[in-house]
Amino acid sequence: MKKKIYIADTGGTIGMRPGARGYEPAPGFLGEQMAKMEVLKSPLMPEYHIHEYDPPMDSSSMSPSAWFDIAEDIAAHHDDYDGFLVIHGTDTMAYTASALPYMLEGLQKPVILTGGQIPLCEVRNDSRENLITAMLLAARDDIPEVCLFFDNRLFRGNRVTKWNAGGFDAFDSPNFPPLGTTGIDIEINHRLLLERPSQKTPLRVHKLHDSPVAVLRLFPGISAAVVKNLLAPPIKGLVLETYGVGNAPDNDPALMAVLKEATDRGVVIVNCTQCLKGRVMMGTYATGTGLLEAGVISGFDMTPEAALAKMFFLFSTRTDIHEIRTLMQVSLKGELTE
Repeated sequence: MKKKIYIADTGGTIGMRPGARGYEPAPGFLGEQMAKMEVLKSPLMPEYHIHEYDPPMDSSSMSPSAWFDIAEDIAAHHDDYDGFLVIHGTDTMAYTASALPYMLEGLQKPVILTGGQIPLCEVRNDSRENLITAMLLAARDDIPEVCLFFDNRLFRGNRVTKWNAGGFDAFDSPNFPPLGTTGIDIEINHRLLLERPSQKTPLRVHKLHDSPVAVLRLFPGISAAVVKNLLAPPIKGLVLETYGVGNAPDNDPALMAVLKEATDRGVVIVNCTQCLKGRVMMGTYATGTGLLEAGVISGFDMTPEAALAKMFFLFSTRTDIHEIRTLMQVSLKGELTE
């Protein structure tokens, strides 16, 4: 029997059309474009059903509640389809791809996110190949996790970051190899895939609350007063993007005191590097040791997107701060290398 996939069309460039003010979403337009594609009628392609979100979500407007809508949509149709394709705008696709693995506990089937840098309706575009291959990947039996497919590479969802705004290779997974690559053949590196949950494990959706968490990128000359204001109640967690392998200006006692005061009252501060590639190694330099002494914990090689999504998840499902601090440093869905 032909495989069947469910396409959750949240919006994004791939399904837009030219308008008076530039590319704009249009109800039903992606479905119309796909209906014209003869290749999708091939017996080698899966059958598909498109659910178009109304209104389409600009990816810049994504939020934890929008992530929950997507997760609930997948869960509601989980038993009726072989896999799932999420059409998404590229700007915040890495955040959604990082959040969904935590929300879809017990996932048995592929959930593939994709989109395009140029709309499908244009003569020259990247959306066509992204769409076709992502549909084939969503119909496979051997990918039981949330992934992002773009420009011939299949990534673990919570390992990606958008690094290129103007190229077809919009996404990269700097600290973890691609799960698969596509050329003449589709090649999946099965040893990298997450272990499939037991078939007896039911799919469970976790709702992520709009917890008071934030991301702060350090810069030379950052004011302790600014950081203090950011860390004032009701904030619960902070992803702190530091220099190199996790360093900060330890010659600024006021800044270190602000960080320590926050962690002492239960704020979870996670250290992630500003560098695209590499991992935090706190204690390698005195400037990193100062953060350790202030109670900041390591994010190892997590992307800031993954660390933020993980914070949303843990603060939505746990109440014990010590447990949250511990779990932030443990790989739950393949998001970090311990």
